[in-house]
Amino acid sequence: MPDYNLDREVKPMAVAVIMPRQGNTVESCIITEWKKKVGDTVAVGDILFAYETDKAAFECEAETAGTLLKVLYEEGDDVPVLENVCVIGNPGENPDDALNGAAAAPAAAGTAPAAAAAAAPAAAAGDCHPVIMPRQGNTVESCVITEFFKSVGDQVNVGDKLFAYETDKAAFECEAEFAGTLLAVFYNEGDDVPCLDNVCVIGAPGANPEVFRPGAEVPAAAPVAAAAPAAEAAPAAELAEAPVVVGDLKISPRAKKLAEDKKADLSKVVPTGPDGRVIERDVQKLIDEGKLLGATAAAATAAVAAAPVELGVPCDDSYTEPMSNIRKVIARSMVASLSTMAQLTHNISYDATEVKAARALYKAKGEPFGMDKISINDIIMYVVARTLTQPEHRALNANLIDDGKTMKYFRGVNLGMAVDTDRGLMVPTIFNADKMTLKQLSDTAKKLAKECKEGKISPDYLQGASFTVSNIGSLGIESFTPVVNPPQTGILGVCAMKDAFRMNNGQIEVYPSMNLSLSYDHRALDGTPASKFLRDLKINLENFNLMLAKG
Repeated sequence: MPDYNLDREVKPMAVAVIMPRQGNTVESCIITEWKKKVGDTVAVGDILFAYETDKAAFECEAETAGTLLKVLYEEGDDVPVLENVCVIGNPGENPDDALNGAAAAPAAAGTAPAAAAAAAPAAAAGDCHPVIMPRQGNTVESCVITEFFKSVGDQVNVGDKLFAYETDKAAFECEAEFAGTLLAVFYNEGDDVPCLDNVCVIGAPGANPEVFRPGAEVPAAAPVAAAAPAAEAAPAAELAEAPVVVGDLKISPRAKKLAEDKKADLSKVVPTGPDGRVIERDVQKLIDEGKLLGATAAAATAAVAAAPVELGVPCDDSYTEPMSNIRKVIARSMVASLSTMAQLTHNISYDATEVKAARALYKAKGEPFGMDKISINDIIMYVVARTLTQPEHRALNANLIDDGKTMKYFRGVNLGMAVDTDRGLMVPTIFNADKMTLKQLSDTAKKLAKECKEGKISPDYLQGASFTVSNIGSLGIESFTPVVNPPQTGILGVCAMKDAFRMNNGQIEVYPSMNLSLSYDHRALDGTPASKFLRDLKINLENFNLMLAKG
């Protein structure tokens, strides 16, 4: 009888750790520091080494427990992505077996066939490699699976995309670090998976992946014949119908999109996903049964038309859907900002003649110098960064921390830039903006905005700002109250450019004017220092050519 006793030690064969790919355009990474040395014991989640691309720094966490048997590259080496970096296994194993793709060692000679067969299931677990949910940033606790690219039974090669997932800030794809067959998937699309939890298992056909199922308990002994019905019982439990509260509906992104496209009536849905989540097949069932919003409305309309004219049937033609992760984060941040700060806003306008003329010059003649894409907002951010470096304005280039007990002042200006994306508002940081040329700042701003909109921005660039600029002038807004992003102490709102009028030597003169709205934390500074910052910013913008020459 097969022995499923998991109390005995399961010894997986040595596993090679590859250099992760951090972005589709990254071809290699530099190892900056080894956190483990050969012979050290490694647990799942331990940091093996630190590495960096040309844009950001990362840490590689162990997905397999064991001993570090071999290191193939040293600190400072530039390692191609998906290249083997080190090997983890059991003491005494040959690490070259993992590098050469060798199979596990055969059973010792003289072992009885019956004993070998009894040990097969436990040994088979050694042919499995669990794939964990990566941790994308030190503050990320879980990620949502948005799409699986492989199904159970599919062949997997190193570098194949297994699944797509997202945090509340960016989207990523998980690539296979092991070759084999996809034996099991423990989560569905739309599930919120804790970081470092096993998501799926890759291994040799016939191996037992269930030992890696999160929270699973395998019986100490069970006949093979009983294993198949137990495996078949899981879908039955998953399909059990449960009452649905539409106002608190959990739904996967793919199911949500299908429901919106086909106008499925989610008030009639029966969730079959884990923890009462609505998944794609649930929505497809509604569509197949004709339970659509349009069909319901048409039936109601026909019934009303056939009846005598009355006041009509009271109805609530609405629907609910859960907020996305990024909207929840924005909501928490904005509520925290307005409930913990003493915020107020000052407004001022400035003569944008020089700024407008500079932009026209760059557009007309800047292409040979790579400056034709410099925008009005780039110019404003350039001047804001320089103005914040004036010592009298240090309270606005700061963070108020420790529940309002400590001011953290920045020697340089890390300028936050509000970016509107399909997923919600994101604020990437232009680090050391005060030390950049206008062209450097413009190029950096456009690159960060592009990565935000594509969902590829590194979490490292969504933190650390000392002050933020939010520009909605392109929408024609003439004045607004931007909300301070804690723990920052200020944010500048940039409004639309419009024609204004003034008297000049007894004559009415038309000039381009822009309004600026400064919201600030009154705990960190008073109204007079805030007003002086707006005054100096106005002077610097109206004399932009001199500011640019000063550098």
